[in-house]
Amino acid sequence: QLQASGGGLVQTGGSLRLSCSAPGLTFDDYAIGWFRQAPGKEREPVSCISTDDGGTYYTNSVKGRFTISSDNAKSTVSLQMTYLKPEDTAIYYCAAESGYQSTWYCQNGWRLNKKWGRGSQVTVSS
Repeated sequence: QLQASGGGLVQTGGSLRLSCSAPGLTFDDYAIGWFRQAPGKEREPVSCISTDDGGTYYTNSVKGRFTISSDNAKSTVSLQMTYLKPEDTAIYYCAAESGYQSTWYCQNGWRLNKKWGRGSQVTVSS
């Protein structure tokens, strides 16, 4: 299971950087994504990256504000979040699946994930 860290409390317009660690996992041909779940809402995809070609996907609400990146050598994926809004408040999770590309994984594949690791709380105050 992947573990997310780096969340916290920030004001509107602030920034946070989330990290996803995958000890022992070799990032060959993986799609790795960030997903979030706000109170009372369903989990939703935020951003995904393909480790083989670096292809990325962003949901519309975070385009231009969030940046996903991977360090294959360290088996980590980061999500740099800027210009945060109160509606970004949620628990953020990371997950991965081999053999998928980022777009398909974020749009469909993530729903097959049966185990979710520890998430990281992001709270944006207005």
